[in-house]
Amino acid sequence: MKAIVAHAAKDLRIEDREIPTPGPGQVLIRMQTGGICGSDLHYYHNGGFGTVRLKEPMILGHEVSGIVETLGEGVTGLQTGHLVAVSPSRPCQACDYCHEGKQNHCLNMRFYGSAMPFPHIQGAFQQWLVADAAQCAIADGLTAGEAAMAEPLSVVLHAAGQAGDLLGKRVLVTGCGPIGLLAIIVARAAGAAQIVATDITDYTIGVARQVGADIVHNVAETPSSLQDYAAGKGHFDVLFECTGVAPVVASTIPALRPGATMIQLGLGGDMTLPVQAMTAKELTFKGSFRFHNEFFAAINLMRNGRLNVRPLITHTLPLESSIEAFDLASDRTQALKVQLDFA
Repeated sequence: MKAIVAHAAKDLRIEDREIPTPGPGQVLIRMQTGGICGSDLHYYHNGGFGTVRLKEPMILGHEVSGIVETLGEGVTGLQTGHLVAVSPSRPCQACDYCHEGKQNHCLNMRFYGSAMPFPHIQGAFQQWLVADAAQCAIADGLTAGEAAMAEPLSVVLHAAGQAGDLLGKRVLVTGCGPIGLLAIIVARAAGAAQIVATDITDYTIGVARQVGADIVHNVAETPSSLQDYAAGKGHFDVLFECTGVAPVVASTIPALRPGATMIQLGLGGDMTLPVQAMTAKELTFKGSFRFHNEFFAAINLMRNGRLNVRPLITHTLPLESSIEAFDLASDRTQALKVQLDFA
């Protein structure tokens, strides 16, 4: 089979690998679709991010779907031919955090396509994949592309859980990449009264309006846009911050009402925050990292028509065009979620 392997920055190769065999409790999946994520792009462009660096060749990818081909011994609840979304979250279920129901903080997490540990955890951008049956969410009725969106949607569902009840709230979303756009979709479905979105390209903020934002601002053209929301100590009840850029975070503080909740999803590196202003407004700052149980909820919400992620899937390219796909996924003036076709 073929797999997409990162060796170093700008060194992406399509290599041959042996087709794996499922063991007890596992299934062999004929992969259909894989979505290119921001972390994949960091490995492609920079060989890693922050202190996380590639130290050995690593198969990329963690937003994937495929068709169940073979059932391992003892597998129930799945059948050959099922379209499944495959959760990349593989906690140990034995450490203290797993026992507390905080599997996203597992001490022994094996998350597809991660260079955090060494040896690295190999990813899922390959034509055949063995996965635990417990990782597989049946996605029949969805397209393979929609099923592969379960992972980023799960990230946002976890963040929405951190934010609490959004019904009737005024929500600000900074950064309209795939995560920011999914935050708009989720906030709209959760009953937000108003959603305002900011970004720096007309293309992305156009899609933000399409998927549910009431007001959009291109802050590259009008950097002072958020100042209009500062009157009366602020306007917004909830912030979904999806850029990870320190000046962007700082610019939101005047626009937030006292007691507002800030949810940080963007991971752009360490940053300095205006803690004094945040303290004076009694703001609540919450990080949001990965997900676990939300993965199956994401599939159910798409299957029952509650959430529509199709507008975010802008391009699908064949496996042999992987480098072109990664370059395209890096261009926010024309692409959002770029997916690879493994079929």
